[in-house]
Parts: sequence; C-alpha cells; structure tokens
Amino acid sequence: MVVIGIDPGSRFTGYGVIKNEGSGVMYLGSGCIKTGQGSLASKLKIIYEGVCTIIEQFHPDFMAVEETFLSKNVQSTVKLSEARASAIVAGANMGLEIYEYTPMQIKQAVVGYGWAQKEQVQFMIKKLLHLNGNPQADAADGLACALCHLYTYVSTQAMGGNVADKAAVHGRLQQEK
Repeated sequence: MVVIGIDPGSRFTGYGVIKNEGSGVMYLGSGCIKTGQGSLASKLKIIYEGVCTIIEQFHPDFMAVEETFLSKNVQSTVKLSEARASAIVAGANMGLEIYEYTPMQIKQAVVGYGWAQKEQVQFMIKKLLHLNGNPQADAADGLACALCHLYTYVSTQAMGGNVADKAAVHGRLQQEK
C-alpha cells in the first residue's frame, strides 16, 4: 500500500510518499511544491499540476490531507483552504480515495503528542523512516500525514473494521469519493 500525504500551503505545499512493507514502512519520496510569485489562480494551478505529477510518479493507493486549521488571520485561512482544495481535486481527479486528518491527529500519531512542535515532527519522521537527516519542515508534515493515515488504516484493519468506520466513530476523518 502506497500513501501520499499532503501538507497544503499557498506558498509551499509539502508532500510525502511512503509504502507499507509488511511490518515496516519504506520512504519513497518527499518535497515541496513551490508556487512562487503570481496570481492566486496560477498558484492553485501549480499545486494541482504538482500533485498530479507526484501521483503519476508514485501511483499511491490513498491520499491523506491535513485539514485546515483556523487562523486569527482570515485571509491566511482562506488561502490555505484554497490550496488544500486544489490538492484534493487533483487527487480526486486521479481516482484516489482521500482522507483528512487534523494537525493534532497527525502529530499525535507520529510524535505521541498533539501539540508537538515542527522540530519534533521532523525528528520523529527522521527516526521512523530511517532518514539520514531531517526533511524540510513542509515535507516532514506531508510524510507525517501519510504515516498518520497508514497507522490509522493498519490499526483499524487489525480491529476488523475499515478506515471509514473509524472516521464515523471519531467524527474527524472524512472520506471523499
């Protein structure tokens, strides 16, 4: 099973791709889609095309996307939501099942603490995936999102359910078709 995790952003959209290898997890790739300067439409197009390219390269089975957190700055929240939507539409158009996780769920799954700092997430990603160095912060968040989905999927399957059932119980995970 291959999972792509997306940490959306209007300037940098982090991504990480992992593969479930029996009792372990294999790192396949990660990075950032950089939108640069330009109009909102051009940035959203770059995110959309970038996510499509990554999906074509790695052929994931699932996409996990970090949910939007509410910021004090409404404009920042709106931009983040638009970047997130662009990534989700790319995954949906490529035929992926898409799952959404809150930042707290992702940090809890990877670090064991829902209020973990970015540096803690980077450190744990390095350890869990046996990387030589810390990945860039947005890429680490994408990898953390992918790991969160993998852990949720595996633990739910072990309990005889499916991820959508767990979502209904917790009310936080949403599957889009």
